[in-house]
Amino acid sequence: MSRNDRNPGARSAILLLLACAALALVAASPAAAIDPVNQSFLGGIAIEGHDPVAYFRDGRPVRGVADHSFEWQGATWRFASDANRAAFVEAPERYAPQYGGYCAYAVSQGATAGIDPEAWRIVDGKLYLNLNPAIQARWEQDIPGYIAKADENWPKLLED
Repeated sequence: MSRNDRNPGARSAILLLLACAALALVAASPAAAIDPVNQSFLGGIAIEGHDPVAYFRDGRPVRGVADHSFEWQGATWRFASDANRAAFVEAPERYAPQYGGYCAYAVSQGATAGIDPEAWRIVDGKLYLNLNPAIQARWEQDIPGYIAKADENWPKLLED
């Protein structure tokens, strides 16, 4: 009996890990066409189900609920209240995160990446999200420069 035959669970875990890594590389590839809104893998939910209006009104990320949903740009947006949903419906461009809710730093580098809803910042009245707190710290070292690069890259990423 080989070592792999003695522990089939470990072998399955390694194969699953490799499959996830390959999927992550494909999802982050700038050569692949991207959706205009970063959506959850299952369900097409924007901002991982967080309420975009809450970042502005509450000053923090708040999870939305399915009862207060709205379809916009091919994604489902969730809100914590009907009032927040109504505000978004009236002016989605005002509340939606920049770059379709992809990581602002990644877009500045010519790529896309997922986000951590807790890694956010409002700059000049616009919501920016980042992959994680470490990437957000890097992004915060030159916010105007990274925004300028991301603004230039974003249309190109949508065209690919």
